[in-house]
This record gives sequence, C-alpha cells and structure tokens, in this order.
Amino acid sequence: MKEVILCLTAGFVMGAVFKSMNLPSPSPPIFAGVMGIVGVYSGGKVIEWVQLYMKIGG
Repeated sequence: MKEVILCLTAGFVMGAVFKSMNLPSPSPPIFAGVMGIVGVYSGGKVIEWVQLYMKIGG
C-alpha cells in the first residue's frame, strides 16, 4: 500500500509541475495507458507461468 501512495503522490506532483509550466501532460490517453499497464503485467505473468511449467515439466 505504501508503494501505491508514493506512486500516486509522485504522479500528482508531476502533473502539477507540468500544468504549472503550461506543458502537455506526459501521460498517455487514459485507455491506452491502462491497456499498456495491463499488457506489461500480463506479459510478466505469462513468462512466470512458462518458466514454472518448464521447471516442473522437465
């Protein structure tokens, strides 16, 4: 939970800094950003499962 709060705080601060400097937000569009995160997480899990299967299977 501590990591979540730290990430949210860092994101909030960066968003405020970018907005105060009249710069465009560095974040991707909402749906694309969420799908990117899901893709990274899913890819990592698939590799974990493949490695586990290969260790068990032989």
